[in-house]
Amino acid sequence: MGVIKWLLDAGPTVFLPLLLFIFGLALRIKPGKAFKSALMVGIGFTGLNLVIKLLTDNLGPAAQAMVKNFGLSLNSIDVGWPAASAISYGTTLGSLAIPIGVALNVVLLVIGLTKTLDVDLWNYWHIAFSGSLVYAATNNFGLGLFTMIVHAMWIYFLADLAAPTIQKHYGLEGISFPQGASAPGFVLALPINWVLDRIPGVKKIHWTPETIQKKLGVFGDSAVMGLIIGIVIGALAQYDLTKILNLGITTSAVLILMPRMVAILMEGLSPISEAANTMVQKHFPGRNLYIGMDSALAVGQEAVLSASLILVPVSLLIAVILPGNRVLPFGDLATIPFMLAVMAAVFGGNVFRIVVGGIIDIAVSLYIASWIAPLLTTAAKSAHFAMNGASSISVLSDGGAWTTLLIVGLGKLMSWSGMAIVFVIVLGLMIWLNKFKKTAKVEE
Repeated sequence: MGVIKWLLDAGPTVFLPLLLFIFGLALRIKPGKAFKSALMVGIGFTGLNLVIKLLTDNLGPAAQAMVKNFGLSLNSIDVGWPAASAISYGTTLGSLAIPIGVALNVVLLVIGLTKTLDVDLWNYWHIAFSGSLVYAATNNFGLGLFTMIVHAMWIYFLADLAAPTIQKHYGLEGISFPQGASAPGFVLALPINWVLDRIPGVKKIHWTPETIQKKLGVFGDSAVMGLIIGIVIGALAQYDLTKILNLGITTSAVLILMPRMVAILMEGLSPISEAANTMVQKHFPGRNLYIGMDSALAVGQEAVLSASLILVPVSLLIAVILPGNRVLPFGDLATIPFMLAVMAAVFGGNVFRIVVGGIIDIAVSLYIASWIAPLLTTAAKSAHFAMNGASSISVLSDGGAWTTLLIVGLGKLMSWSGMAIVFVIVLGLMIWLNKFKKTAKVEE
């Protein structure tokens, strides 16, 4: 438990490179090369965190000012994933998420029910989140542990299912995204894409950063688009001219810097990924292995970032007009790119479809996050989380995922029998995908 606490306190920018260095040595990569690869991954994640913090620190206050200016009254505040992860890991149950997730991953790899080797240990907070909510709802510690196992199985299944699409679209060979806020988007995007393909006129709309730039000239450039979007958000926040321009420059910088940071991260990850695939082919001929990584690898794509920035003011509008919604989007406004990362691959980088899919995703997420708010508030109090005067909190990303509704909902309503149903479903899906479905290859 002391080691786990140290890892959590160190954060992903420290223990992920450390883990990858050890992993690289186990794959028989030369120590110097393994060290350099791990260091570059750490540098890439540090850069990503700086860029995301830059966006959060500037976008959050602007969103709050917009809400105040328009006199909105939504009684549950979206505290964002950083707070949600702290709450999740802050409970006794949540502190067990990493060893449970790792042990389960190894077992599933050995018996051939997943292709994903999840090295993104920090993101086991997603299963700690659902486990803590079920524990808060039922006061059953054992059921909370079982919830984490079931949720992890869903994440591995969705990561495997989406991997070929992700690898083809983003060019990330051998990578999957077992990330709780991103992976569920794959299933949500499929029917949306199917419907859009069958609407006359709409099916022909195809916006990409390249086509937008071609049609709009300099105004379609990603840097200029970021500037314009930031200025519009600043104006809606009723900032003075100086703060409006600062917000415009910040959003422009994010659009330019994010892809650069992802490129650095991938520079470090590539040798380890290649060595892992070589090892698998040697010892398990015929099996594909995916290295499970954070979907941060995809959020730097221009189409994802452009659509996400458009959805910031749109999300606030949706929250206001959506009947029955009680959640004010705030902390996770900067997390929208992560929510869209896998969906964007399904939509082939079509900015129009990403925005449409994002609007549907945000609306659904707000309803689920409203339902989950009382449970999260209870879990936060048990983790001694500082509420700062808020009577009710929620989180848009994980709190609004359909997997949260499925797992936590059945766990709350039907206790062990409900969780057993979810377990049987995901086990059947994993057997189907890994034992019977033989066509999941990138080339296709």
